[in-house]
Amino acid sequence: MEKNQTSLVLRIYLSSTDRYKEGLLYEHVVYKAKEEGLSGATVLKGILGFGASSVIHSYKFWELGEKLPVVIEIIDSEVNVKRFYELIKPLLSSVRYGCLATTEKVEIILQKPGVKKGID
Repeated sequence: MEKNQTSLVLRIYLSSTDRYKEGLLYEHVVYKAKEEGLSGATVLKGILGFGASSVIHSYKFWELGEKLPVVIEIIDSEVNVKRFYELIKPLLSSVRYGCLATTEKVEIILQKPGVKKGID
């Protein structure tokens, strides 16, 4: 992505317990984004939230298998984000308890690549 380029951020709101095959859905989406060559993806885990069901889920340190809100953020060009969304739309549509996907235009003002591991 270029500096001062207008891009899209795709935000996908899920539960930390949503599954895809043998694994977690949010992990599958991030690995798929990398496989598809998108610029970046981040998963944010919430400590408190509710969705359309109006059931509040919260973090309590003594509980291990908690259902918590997660947000996946993926940023890339508009074309790439829309293409990727169409690719994962069937997965999101099959989520048992629902999810939400949004896009928002963003302006890239800084993108500083890091040094890859193993390269001097």
